[in-house]
Amino acid sequence: MSLLEVRDLHVTYPGGAAALRGVDLSLVAGEKLGIAGESGCGKSTLALALLRLLPPGARTGGQILLEGEDVLTMKWGRVRAVRWAGASIVFQGAMHSLNAVHRIGDQIAEPILLHRGASPAGARKRTGELLEQVGLPAARARAYPHELSGGQRQRVMIAMALACDPRLIVADEPTTALDVMIQAQILRLIEGLVGEQDVGLIMISHDLAVLADTCDRLAVMYAGRVVEEGPARQVYEDARHPYGRALSGAFPRIGDPASRFAPRGLPGDPPDPAAVPSGCAFHPRCPVALDVCATQDQALRAAGADRWAACVHVGSDGTGTPPADDTTSGGTASGGTPPARDEGVRSSTP
Repeated sequence: MSLLEVRDLHVTYPGGAAALRGVDLSLVAGEKLGIAGESGCGKSTLALALLRLLPPGARTGGQILLEGEDVLTMKWGRVRAVRWAGASIVFQGAMHSLNAVHRIGDQIAEPILLHRGASPAGARKRTGELLEQVGLPAARARAYPHELSGGQRQRVMIAMALACDPRLIVADEPTTALDVMIQAQILRLIEGLVGEQDVGLIMISHDLAVLADTCDRLAVMYAGRVVEEGPARQVYEDARHPYGRALSGAFPRIGDPASRFAPRGLPGDPPDPAAVPSGCAFHPRCPVALDVCATQDQALRAAGADRWAACVHVGSDGTGTPPADDTTSGGTASGGTPPARDEGVRSSTP
Protein backbone atom coordinates (compact mmCIF):
# COMPACT_ATOMS: atom_id res chain seq x y z
CA MET A 1 0.00 0.00 0.00
CA SER A 2 1.22 3.50 -0.84
CA LEU A 3 1.74 5.90 2.01
CA LEU A 4 -0.29 8.53 0.14
CA GLU A 5 -2.71 8.27 -2.79
CA VAL A 6 -4.33 11.41 -4.22
CA ARG A 7 -7.11 10.54 -6.65
CA ASP A 8 -8.91 13.03 -8.89
CA LEU A 9 -8.57 15.82 -6.31
CA HIS A 10 -10.58 18.98 -7.03
CA VAL A 11 -10.57 22.18 -4.96
CA THR A 12 -12.77 25.16 -5.80
CA TYR A 13 -12.71 28.41 -3.84
CA PRO A 14 -15.70 30.74 -3.38
CA GLY A 15 -16.34 32.64 -6.58
CA GLY A 16 -15.62 29.63 -8.77
CA ALA A 17 -11.81 29.67 -8.70
CA ALA A 18 -10.78 26.10 -9.62
CA ALA A 19 -7.47 25.80 -7.78
CA LEU A 20 -7.12 22.03 -8.36
CA ARG A 21 -8.73 20.29 -11.33
CA GLY A 22 -8.23 16.55 -10.99
CA VAL A 23 -4.83 15.88 -9.39
CA ASP A 24 -3.55 12.29 -9.17
CA LEU A 25 -0.40 11.53 -7.15
CA SER A 26 1.09 8.70 -5.13
CA LEU A 27 3.94 8.42 -2.63
CA VAL A 28 5.57 5.50 -0.81
CA ALA A 29 7.44 5.63 2.50
CA GLY A 30 10.99 6.90 2.13
CA GLU A 31 10.26 8.56 -1.22
CA LYS A 32 10.75 12.26 -1.97
CA LEU A 33 8.27 13.80 -4.42
CA GLY A 34 8.80 17.32 -5.76
CA ILE A 35 5.91 19.56 -6.88
CA ALA A 36 6.90 22.41 -9.20
CA GLY A 37 5.12 25.23 -10.95
CA GLU A 38 4.58 28.98 -11.09
CA SER A 39 2.73 30.92 -8.42
CA GLY A 40 -0.99 30.25 -8.78
CA CYS A 41 -0.64 26.74 -10.24
CA GLY A 42 -2.17 25.08 -7.14
CA LYS A 43 0.93 23.87 -5.28
CA SER A 44 0.11 25.41 -1.90
CA THR A 45 -3.58 24.54 -2.24
CA LEU A 46 -2.52 20.92 -2.69
CA ALA A 47 -0.35 21.12 0.45
CA LEU A 48 -3.19 22.55 2.52
CA ALA A 49 -5.74 20.09 1.14
CA LEU A 50 -3.62 17.11 2.19
CA LEU A 51 -4.15 18.05 5.86
CA ARG A 52 -7.57 19.69 5.47
CA LEU A 53 -6.23 23.14 6.20
CA LEU A 54 -8.13 24.90 3.40
CA PRO A 55 -10.03 28.08 4.31
CA PRO A 56 -13.77 27.96 4.99
CA GLY A 57 -15.86 27.85 1.84
CA ALA A 58 -13.42 25.80 -0.22
CA ARG A 59 -15.14 22.84 -1.88
CA THR A 60 -13.24 19.59 -2.37
CA GLY A 61 -13.80 16.43 -4.36
CA GLY A 62 -11.90 13.21 -4.97
CA GLN A 63 -9.87 11.24 -2.43
CA ILE A 64 -6.76 11.77 -0.30
CA LEU A 65 -5.81 8.35 1.06
CA LEU A 66 -3.23 8.51 3.86
CA GLU A 67 -2.23 4.93 4.60
CA GLY A 68 -5.55 3.84 3.12
CA GLU A 69 -7.73 6.28 5.10
CA ASP A 70 -9.51 9.11 3.26
CA VAL A 71 -8.57 12.44 4.86
CA LEU A 72 -11.49 14.21 3.17
CA THR A 73 -14.11 12.02 4.88
CA MET A 74 -12.52 11.81 8.34
CA LYS A 75 -14.42 13.20 11.31
CA TRP A 76 -12.78 16.26 12.84
CA GLY A 77 -11.55 14.35 15.88
CA ARG A 78 -9.71 11.95 13.60
CA VAL A 79 -8.29 14.83 11.53
CA ARG A 80 -6.85 16.38 14.69
CA ALA A 81 -5.28 13.06 15.62
CA VAL A 82 -3.71 12.66 12.15
CA ARG A 83 -2.22 16.15 11.98
CA TRP A 84 1.36 16.22 13.29
CA ALA A 85 1.24 12.53 14.25
CA GLY A 86 0.34 11.01 10.85
CA ALA A 87 1.30 13.91 8.58
CA SER A 88 2.85 17.30 9.24
CA ILE A 89 3.64 20.41 7.25
CA VAL A 90 6.53 22.89 7.05
CA PHE A 91 4.94 26.17 6.02
CA GLN A 92 6.68 28.76 3.89
CA GLY A 93 7.63 31.90 5.79
CA ALA A 94 8.56 30.67 9.27
CA MET A 95 8.25 34.14 10.82
CA HIS A 96 4.57 34.21 9.83
CA SER A 97 3.96 30.64 11.01
CA LEU A 98 5.57 30.86 14.46
CA ASN A 99 3.79 32.66 17.29
CA ALA A 100 5.84 35.79 18.03
CA VAL A 101 4.89 35.96 21.73
CA HIS A 102 5.72 32.35 22.69
CA ARG A 103 9.14 30.79 23.14
CA ILE A 104 10.00 28.32 20.39
CA GLY A 105 10.42 25.50 22.90
CA ASP A 106 6.80 25.88 24.01
CA GLN A 107 5.64 25.84 20.39
CA ILE A 108 7.57 22.66 19.58
CA ALA A 109 6.37 21.02 22.81
CA GLU A 110 2.67 21.71 22.17
CA PRO A 111 2.02 18.88 19.65
CA ILE A 112 4.10 16.51 21.81
CA LEU A 113 1.87 17.26 24.82
CA LEU A 114 -1.32 16.97 22.77
CA HIS A 115 -0.54 13.91 20.64
CA ARG A 116 1.91 11.95 22.73
CA GLY A 117 0.46 12.58 26.17
CA ALA A 118 3.94 13.40 27.44
CA SER A 119 4.61 15.05 30.77
CA PRO A 120 5.90 18.65 30.69
CA ALA A 121 9.37 17.39 31.59
CA GLY A 122 9.22 14.72 28.88
CA ALA A 123 8.06 17.28 26.31
CA ARG A 124 10.93 19.63 27.24
CA LYS A 125 13.42 16.80 26.87
CA ARG A 126 12.02 15.81 23.47
CA THR A 127 12.10 19.48 22.37
CA GLY A 128 15.80 19.73 23.19
CA GLU A 129 16.49 16.53 21.25
CA LEU A 130 14.60 17.85 18.22
CA LEU A 131 16.48 21.15 18.22
CA GLU A 132 19.80 19.33 18.32
CA GLN A 133 18.58 17.03 15.55
CA VAL A 134 18.07 20.02 13.27
CA GLY A 135 21.40 21.59 14.21
CA LEU A 136 20.41 24.04 16.96
CA PRO A 137 21.53 24.01 20.61
CA ALA A 138 18.87 22.74 23.01
CA ALA A 139 19.25 26.00 24.96
CA ARG A 140 17.63 27.87 22.05
CA ALA A 141 14.29 26.51 23.24
CA ARG A 142 14.02 29.63 25.43
CA ALA A 143 14.40 32.00 22.47
CA TYR A 144 11.56 33.92 20.83
CA PRO A 145 11.18 33.73 17.03
CA HIS A 146 12.51 37.27 16.49
CA GLU A 147 15.76 36.31 18.24
CA LEU A 148 16.58 33.72 15.56
CA SER A 149 17.86 34.13 12.00
CA GLY A 150 15.74 33.10 9.02
CA GLY A 151 17.60 29.81 8.65
CA GLN A 152 17.28 29.05 12.37
CA ARG A 153 13.53 29.73 12.29
CA GLN A 154 13.17 27.36 9.36
CA ARG A 155 15.03 24.69 11.35
CA VAL A 156 12.54 25.24 14.17
CA MET A 157 9.68 24.64 11.72
CA ILE A 158 11.32 21.38 10.65
CA ALA A 159 11.75 20.36 14.30
CA MET A 160 8.02 20.98 14.85
CA ALA A 161 7.18 18.87 11.80
CA LEU A 162 9.24 16.00 13.23
CA ALA A 163 7.92 16.33 16.79
CA CYS A 164 5.44 13.43 16.67
CA ASP A 165 7.29 11.13 14.23
CA PRO A 166 4.88 11.57 11.29
CA ARG A 167 4.84 9.21 8.33
CA LEU A 168 4.44 12.09 5.84
CA ILE A 169 6.04 15.56 5.76
CA VAL A 170 4.82 18.27 3.39
CA ALA A 171 7.38 21.06 2.88
CA ASP A 172 5.80 24.09 1.20
CA GLU A 173 8.61 26.27 -0.19
CA PRO A 174 10.80 25.60 2.88
CA THR A 175 13.72 27.71 1.62
CA THR A 176 11.83 30.82 0.48
CA ALA A 177 13.67 34.09 1.24
CA LEU A 178 16.81 32.30 2.48
CA ASP A 179 20.21 32.92 0.93
CA VAL A 180 21.69 30.16 -1.20
CA MET A 181 24.08 28.82 1.44
CA ILE A 182 21.31 28.50 4.05
CA GLN A 183 19.01 27.01 1.39
CA ALA A 184 21.57 24.28 0.73
CA GLN A 185 21.89 23.54 4.45
CA ILE A 186 18.12 23.30 4.93
CA LEU A 187 17.69 21.06 1.88
CA ARG A 188 20.47 18.70 3.00
CA LEU A 189 18.94 18.64 6.49
CA ILE A 190 15.49 17.67 5.18
CA GLU A 191 16.97 15.10 2.80
CA GLY A 192 19.01 13.48 5.59
CA LEU A 193 16.14 13.38 8.08
CA VAL A 194 13.80 11.79 5.56
CA GLY A 195 16.39 9.13 4.76
CA GLU A 196 17.05 8.36 8.42
CA GLN A 197 13.41 8.10 9.48
CA ASP A 198 11.95 6.49 6.33
CA VAL A 199 9.14 9.02 6.01
CA GLY A 200 7.55 10.26 2.81
CA LEU A 201 8.33 13.82 1.72
CA ILE A 202 6.44 16.17 -0.58
CA MET A 203 8.64 19.16 -1.41
CA ILE A 204 6.97 22.15 -3.10
CA SER A 205 8.98 24.74 -5.02
CA HIS A 206 9.02 26.83 -8.19
CA ASP A 207 12.67 25.84 -8.78
CA LEU A 208 13.09 22.63 -10.78
CA ALA A 209 16.84 22.61 -10.19
CA VAL A 210 16.38 22.43 -6.41
CA LEU A 211 13.79 19.67 -6.72
CA ALA A 212 15.87 17.68 -9.20
CA ASP A 213 18.77 17.73 -6.76
CA THR A 214 16.65 16.80 -3.72
CA CYS A 215 13.77 14.58 -4.84
CA ASP A 216 13.32 11.14 -6.39
CA ARG A 217 10.31 12.05 -8.55
CA LEU A 218 8.99 15.34 -9.86
CA ALA A 219 5.48 16.47 -10.77
CA VAL A 220 4.99 19.71 -12.74
CA MET A 221 1.72 21.56 -12.17
CA TYR A 222 -0.03 24.11 -14.34
CA ALA A 223 -3.49 25.65 -13.79
CA GLY A 224 -4.44 23.17 -11.09
CA ARG A 225 -3.35 20.01 -12.88
CA VAL A 226 -0.27 17.81 -13.05
CA VAL A 227 0.98 18.13 -16.63
CA GLU A 228 4.18 16.08 -16.30
CA GLU A 229 5.59 13.51 -13.88
CA GLY A 230 8.62 11.25 -13.79
CA PRO A 231 12.08 10.71 -12.29
CA ALA A 232 13.21 14.13 -11.05
CA ARG A 233 16.51 14.34 -12.92
CA GLN A 234 14.94 13.18 -16.18
CA VAL A 235 12.09 15.69 -16.00
CA TYR A 236 14.55 18.49 -15.26
CA GLU A 237 16.98 17.61 -18.05
CA ASP A 238 14.55 16.33 -20.69
CA ALA A 239 11.01 17.56 -20.02
CA ARG A 240 8.35 16.12 -22.32
CA HIS A 241 5.76 18.86 -21.76
CA PRO A 242 6.51 22.33 -23.19
CA TYR A 243 5.70 23.93 -19.84
CA GLY A 244 8.17 21.64 -18.08
CA ARG A 245 10.78 22.59 -20.67
CA ALA A 246 10.13 26.29 -20.03
CA LEU A 247 10.48 25.86 -16.26
CA SER A 248 13.71 23.88 -16.53
CA GLY A 249 15.18 26.53 -18.82
CA ALA A 250 14.20 29.44 -16.58
CA PHE A 251 17.52 29.45 -14.69
CA PRO A 252 21.14 29.53 -15.87
CA ARG A 253 22.98 26.21 -15.53
CA ILE A 254 26.17 25.95 -13.49
CA GLY A 255 29.09 25.18 -15.80
CA ASP A 256 27.25 26.43 -18.91
CA PRO A 257 28.16 30.13 -19.45
CA ALA A 258 26.06 30.31 -22.62
CA SER A 259 22.92 29.59 -20.59
CA ARG A 260 23.32 32.97 -18.86
CA PHE A 261 22.40 34.75 -22.10
CA ALA A 262 19.70 32.39 -23.37
CA PRO A 263 16.18 33.88 -23.71
CA ARG A 264 14.04 33.00 -20.72
CA GLY A 265 10.46 33.12 -19.62
CA LEU A 266 7.14 32.61 -21.31
CA PRO A 267 4.81 35.24 -22.75
CA GLY A 268 1.70 36.02 -20.76
CA ASP A 269 0.69 35.01 -17.25
CA PRO A 270 -0.76 31.87 -15.65
CA PRO A 271 -4.53 31.72 -16.18
CA ASP A 272 -7.07 33.01 -13.69
CA PRO A 273 -8.37 29.93 -11.79
CA ALA A 274 -11.88 31.34 -12.19
CA ALA A 275 -11.51 31.53 -15.99
CA VAL A 276 -9.30 28.64 -17.11
CA PRO A 277 -8.97 28.54 -20.94
CA SER A 278 -10.77 25.81 -22.82
CA GLY A 279 -8.85 22.80 -24.08
CA CYS A 280 -5.28 22.62 -22.80
CA ALA A 281 -4.97 25.45 -20.26
CA PHE A 282 -1.39 26.08 -21.41
CA HIS A 283 -2.20 26.56 -25.10
CA PRO A 284 -2.42 30.43 -25.05
CA ARG A 285 1.25 30.55 -23.92
CA CYS A 286 2.52 27.41 -25.64
CA PRO A 287 5.07 27.94 -28.46
CA VAL A 288 4.19 24.56 -30.04
CA ALA A 289 0.39 24.55 -29.68
CA LEU A 290 -1.80 23.05 -32.41
CA ASP A 291 -5.36 23.89 -33.42
CA VAL A 292 -6.73 21.01 -31.36
CA CYS A 293 -5.06 22.31 -28.17
CA ALA A 294 -7.59 25.15 -27.96
CA THR A 295 -10.55 22.75 -27.77
CA GLN A 296 -9.34 19.40 -26.41
CA ASP A 297 -7.45 18.85 -23.17
CA GLN A 298 -4.97 16.00 -22.79
CA ALA A 299 -4.82 13.50 -19.95
CA LEU A 300 -1.47 12.32 -18.60
CA ARG A 301 -0.16 9.61 -20.92
CA ALA A 302 2.96 7.48 -21.05
CA ALA A 303 6.02 9.47 -22.18
CA GLY A 304 8.73 6.89 -21.52
CA ALA A 305 9.67 4.54 -18.70
CA ASP A 306 7.84 5.72 -15.56
CA ARG A 307 7.20 9.06 -17.24
CA TRP A 308 3.93 10.85 -17.98
CA ALA A 309 3.01 14.03 -19.84
CA ALA A 310 -0.27 15.70 -20.79
CA CYS A 311 0.67 16.93 -24.26
CA VAL A 312 -0.71 16.30 -27.74
CA HIS A 313 2.84 15.78 -29.01
CA VAL A 314 3.34 12.71 -26.79
CA GLY A 315 2.13 9.60 -28.60
CA SER A 316 -0.10 7.01 -26.97
CA ASP A 317 2.76 4.51 -27.33
CA GLY A 318 4.96 6.64 -25.06
CA THR A 319 6.99 8.15 -27.89
CA GLY A 320 7.44 11.75 -28.89
CA THR A 321 8.42 15.01 -27.30
CA PRO A 322 7.34 18.59 -28.04
CA PRO A 323 9.11 19.90 -31.15
CA ALA A 324 11.38 22.93 -31.20
CA ASP A 325 9.71 26.26 -30.64
CA ASP A 326 9.54 27.02 -34.37
CA THR A 327 6.14 25.27 -34.52
CA THR A 328 3.78 28.21 -34.25
CA SER A 329 0.54 28.32 -32.33
CA GLY A 330 -2.34 27.34 -34.55
CA GLY A 331 -0.31 25.03 -36.78
CA THR A 332 -1.20 21.43 -37.48
CA ALA A 333 0.91 18.38 -36.86
CA SER A 334 1.32 15.59 -39.36
CA GLY A 335 -2.16 14.12 -39.53
CA GLY A 336 -3.51 16.95 -37.33
CA THR A 337 -5.13 14.60 -34.81
CA PRO A 338 -4.27 14.09 -31.15
CA PRO A 339 -3.34 10.62 -29.92
CA ALA A 340 -6.16 8.40 -28.75
CA ARG A 341 -7.05 8.65 -25.06
CA ASP A 342 -7.70 4.96 -24.51
CA GLU A 343 -4.08 3.79 -24.65
CA GLY A 344 -1.37 4.62 -22.16
CA VAL A 345 -3.58 7.14 -20.33
CA ARG A 346 -2.90 7.37 -16.61
CA SER A 347 -5.21 9.90 -15.00
CA SER A 348 -8.84 10.64 -15.52
CA THR A 349 -9.82 13.10 -18.23
CA PRO A 350 -10.81 16.43 -16.70
